[in-house]
Amino acid sequence: MAEIRPFPGVRYQVAEADLPKVLAPPYDVIPPAYRDELYARDPRNVVRVALNRTPGEPGYEEAGETYRRWLAEGLLAPDPEPALYLLEQSFPAEGRTLRRYGLLARFRAEAPERRVVLPHEHTRPAAREDRWKVLLATRANLSPIFLMFPDPENRFVTLLADAIGQPALLRCTDDGAVAHRLWRVTDATAIAAFQGLLAGRKAYIADGHHRYATALRYRDAHGPEGAWTLGYFTPMGAPGLRVLPYHRLLAEGPSLEEAREKLRGHFDLHDAPDVPAAADAVAAADRPYAFALAQPGGGCLVAASRPGAEELLPADAPASLRALDTYFLHQAVLGPRLGVPESAVSYVHSLGEAEEAVAGGSCRLAVLLRGTPVGQIVDVAEAGESMPAKSTFFHPKLPSGLVIHPLAG
Repeated sequence: MAEIRPFPGVRYQVAEADLPKVLAPPYDVIPPAYRDELYARDPRNVVRVALNRTPGEPGYEEAGETYRRWLAEGLLAPDPEPALYLLEQSFPAEGRTLRRYGLLARFRAEAPERRVVLPHEHTRPAAREDRWKVLLATRANLSPIFLMFPDPENRFVTLLADAIGQPALLRCTDDGAVAHRLWRVTDATAIAAFQGLLAGRKAYIADGHHRYATALRYRDAHGPEGAWTLGYFTPMGAPGLRVLPYHRLLAEGPSLEEAREKLRGHFDLHDAPDVPAAADAVAAADRPYAFALAQPGGGCLVAASRPGAEELLPADAPASLRALDTYFLHQAVLGPRLGVPESAVSYVHSLGEAEEAVAGGSCRLAVLLRGTPVGQIVDVAEAGESMPAKSTFFHPKLPSGLVIHPLAG
């Protein structure tokens, strides 16, 4: 089962008001323009280490040199004693404020076949190699692997309430209006209680599959002590655990009216006035499969599956994948019915980006999807299968540089 330990977290030694200047989102959600903005924002921003913009090997060398210099100068420093860290993230959602709590801890990376930490995504060689070189350059985990665990008895909430009675160690609000509060847990009894809770649970990777693959590679290179990496653990039933959809942009394909004809018979179809209304209709759909198509200057079409639509899938498709909107879209709709090659598909994780693409005419069609339910993610992980690319977007993201984990081994 998941094994965790406290560790002396390396943290920025800056005024609380400066934290938004030096932290950054995870590397894989930072487009080049935003990376440049973070570079310009502050010369101490962690993006210079986590996603250095100098090409090739010089960039990795520069990242490592920068990290070591910041340690030597005292900009970054380890806490005086090992600790677990509790993180609260509060954020607006559907007209209210939600809070997600999680535990930052050192944990042992385990191969998937051991059934302790279960992935649900394939990893890409180029991204794995990039994270490996950053890891070797810094010998540190700059952001955590995001993991979910079952907690039907709500034991985590009880332990959390006991641990956060004191004022927070720090607080800050990021560019996405997500407010963060962090507590350090050093009491031996409290640490043992959290360890006991996680020791009885499997953990499912929500985000950070490439970082996890890199952790396993580091373990293989450095032995058992090299298996320890940085994780963030949150209960999968918590109301603040939000999975947003990844939408698709199609560079080529049929017109909206041509798509209507190709989808007729297997879907109930209706028009929507604009992209937000279409997205709302998809989110509210109660059919096994639902999506919407939006065409620049041509309106929106909402498609909800009729009984029998699952027969469009390959007969040998695994049950856990058959349940997914994204799997159905790619296996039964885009290529087979709409004639859209995978090479014409790109991805955006915000509705605003999809709306901009439609308004600006930079796509042939936008495909709007629902978020993938947590239960479906667990089913795929338990079955040992992998979802299509960009099937989940967990929100909010965990900031890089908030608590850094120095590697052992």
